[in-house]
Amino acid sequence: MRVTVISPNSAPLVEPPQLDRCSGLSYPGWVPRCVVGAPAPGGLLLPPAQPTESWLYAPRGVVLGDDRLVVADSGNHRVMIWNAVPCGDGEPADVILGQPDPHTEGPAAGGRGPANGMHLPTGVVLDGDRLIVADAWHHRLLVWDRMPTRTATPPDYVIGQPDSTSVEPNSGHDPTASTFYWPFGIALIDGHFYVADTGNRRVLIWHGGVPEPGQAADVVLGQPDAGAREENRGGDVAADSFRWPHAFAATGTGGVLIADAGNHRILRWDTHPIADRPADTVLGQPDFTTGTEFPYVPQVGRLRFPYAIASSATGTGTELAIADTANNRVLLQHDCAHADKLSPYLALAQPNLVGNGENRWDQVAADTLCWPYGLDWRGDLLAVADSGNNRVVLWERS
Repeated sequence: MRVTVISPNSAPLVEPPQLDRCSGLSYPGWVPRCVVGAPAPGGLLLPPAQPTESWLYAPRGVVLGDDRLVVADSGNHRVMIWNAVPCGDGEPADVILGQPDPHTEGPAAGGRGPANGMHLPTGVVLDGDRLIVADAWHHRLLVWDRMPTRTATPPDYVIGQPDSTSVEPNSGHDPTASTFYWPFGIALIDGHFYVADTGNRRVLIWHGGVPEPGQAADVVLGQPDAGAREENRGGDVAADSFRWPHAFAATGTGGVLIADAGNHRILRWDTHPIADRPADTVLGQPDFTTGTEFPYVPQVGRLRFPYAIASSATGTGTELAIADTANNRVLLQHDCAHADKLSPYLALAQPNLVGNGENRWDQVAADTLCWPYGLDWRGDLLAVADSGNNRVVLWERS
């Protein structure tokens, strides 16, 4: 794929996708449809010093709407909105949030203050026409009651801080059921709103959907009480503990899967927890008490820092996609609601279930990955935030 860059601040001009841009590999039923952000000319491209509407820097979160793409452009401390799901490479975003214009970078709107900006946004959720963003290093969530249509539109309110200028972990105090410390992941599943309160090593759950400001969570999952924050509850790895909870997916049968990235595993609750309790199943580790990373062995049946998960209903059950981040691949597995172990049928971006190299230890291509951090799956489209390559790749089920 040939790319011509006009200037450091301009969007790249990219030819239409070519059939040979996947380096000769094929993935039964799947093909990369387009690349948003840095193109894939054969080598890793760093983003320009001054951001543009088309480039991304280490994106971590992504969500697909009915006809919309929203990306947490984490390294540029902003959120980018495409009002239609892109069909071609390099398409510019329509709306940018968290910065005053498309070219400013830096946390807190380039130093203008937290009321106007973000600091490492990560998770994004669409609730109808409402947008929720996890502004992780400001330890809060930002809520727009209507999808913004203009760049630099401020949020309608914040959750997890007393006002729009406060940014201390846990609002400057000990944890409570309504405060955050690095809320990296958020999800709305079956009417339940989940927050991966990663720095507090817990998950907060609201049963009535997105909470109001100051509203305490209905469930504190992974800690003995709302004031505790030690990893793995201050002890060994267990079925009721987290090290770095990060992301969520629906089972399709009234339960939830939670990516416990720091323990290199996926935990499944077969029903939505109504109180703190152990998980029912673990994927990616041999048992509930193992949380070890195994980087120098074949990666069949193992995970290394699974930072994102997503699921999609099919005619035979609910499939699960896992961003196996440190293994530089996305794993696809059938019937995640009943599986009792990690048993993927396909690894996107790798030649097989053993390979795990960054960009396959080769050139960057449309079908390679370097530290995938975010996923969303809607219908036949799977969006992958390919953080290390500074882009989002939309894969399409053919």
